[in-house]
Amino acid sequence: MTQPLVVDELIEEARRATGLERFDSESFREGLAILAADINRDMERAPPFIARIRADFVQALSNRLKVTSYLDGHPELLARPIERPVFVMGMPRTGTTMLSNLLAADPARRSPLTWEIDDPVPPATTATLFIDPRAVKRLEAERQLLAARPEIGKYYRGSAIYPNECVFIHAHDFKTLMWESRGKLPGYTEFIMSADVASAYAYEQRYLQLLQAEAPGTWNLKMPSHALFIPALLKQFPDARLIWTHRDPFAATGSLCSLISLAHRGYTGKVDAPWIASNYPKQVAAHANRAMDARDAIGEDRIIDVHYADMMQDPLGTMRAVYTQLGDSWTDAAEAGMRAWLDTNPQDKFGRHEYRLAEFGLSQESLEPLFERYLARYEVAREG
Repeated sequence: MTQPLVVDELIEEARRATGLERFDSESFREGLAILAADINRDMERAPPFIARIRADFVQALSNRLKVTSYLDGHPELLARPIERPVFVMGMPRTGTTMLSNLLAADPARRSPLTWEIDDPVPPATTATLFIDPRAVKRLEAERQLLAARPEIGKYYRGSAIYPNECVFIHAHDFKTLMWESRGKLPGYTEFIMSADVASAYAYEQRYLQLLQAEAPGTWNLKMPSHALFIPALLKQFPDARLIWTHRDPFAATGSLCSLISLAHRGYTGKVDAPWIASNYPKQVAAHANRAMDARDAIGEDRIIDVHYADMMQDPLGTMRAVYTQLGDSWTDAAEAGMRAWLDTNPQDKFGRHEYRLAEFGLSQESLEPLFERYLARYEVAREG
C-alpha cells in the first residue's frame, strides 16, 4: 500500500538528497500541504503515479534548498537588480511560447533556459549557457525522446536550450497552475486561483539573481498565468514590461483541454474529461478577465498587445512592432536569430496538434458567455 504524502517527510527527503538544511523561507508549506492532501484523497491514483508526483515535489524542494545555499554563499548577488524585465502572458495556448522563443533568439536578451531552470546550481556563464554539460545531457535525452515519440513535439515548442516558463520557478514555492494540472485537485485549484502569490514572485527575483550571476542580460520571461497575478508581479518588478498575447478563446480553450489531458495521463493514467470541461474554460476566461481588470487599473498603454494570427502570418513584422513598443533596438543580430529559429521550427514540424471542444463535451455556444467581455473588447481572428 502506498504511503500518504506527508509534508515534513517530503521536506526531510529533500534535505537528505541534497545534504542541505536551510530554506530561505517556508512560504511553500501551504501550497504543498494542500497538494499533498488532494493527492492523498485520490483513492484511484495508482502507486506509480503517486511515486512520480512525490519525486517531483522532492525535486522542487531540493532545488529550493540548492538555490538558498548558493545565495547564502554569494549574498552580493541579491544586490544586483532585475532591470526592465519583459513578461509574456495571456490566456494559455495563445502563442506565448512562440513569442518567448523569438525574443530569446535575440542575443541581446537573457532567458531562463529549460536546462538551467531544472538544474540551476552552479549557475552557467554567458559562454557556457548552450554548451554546459548539463545542457548537453538534456539535449541528448530530448533527442532520444523525440526519436521515440515525435508526436510530443506537436504540443509544445520546447527544448533544453530554449526558454521555459516561470511556472517551473514558482513551483519551488508551490504556487503555480503547473501543479494543478496533475489531475483532479479541487483543493489546490481553489487555493491557487485565490492565493496571495507575492512570495512566489519574491522567490523568482532571487532565482533570477542567481541565474544572472555570470550570465547577465535583460530578462525575457514567460508564463500565461502572469495574467492572473499582474498586481503581484508589478509589486515585485515595478519596471516590468508586459506583453499580452491574444487568440480566439474557443481555439485556445480546446487546445488547453487537450494539453491538460496529456498531463492527466502522465500523472493519473486516465483523463477526467468532466473535470477538465468544468474547470479549464473558467480558468481561460479568468486569464482574460483579470488581465482586463489589471489593465483598467494600471493604464491601457502599460501592456503591449500581440495577436496570434499576426504572429502566424508575419512573425518578423510582428516582432519589429513589439520592439518599437518596448522601446528596444531592432538589430541585424536580433532579426538573424529570429529567422534562424523560425527556419528550425516551422509550424507543424512534428505534425499538427488537433483538438476539438466536443471531445470534452464543450461547444463554442456553451462557452460564449465566459468570453463575452473579452470578445467585446478585443477583436481576435476566429479560427473555426
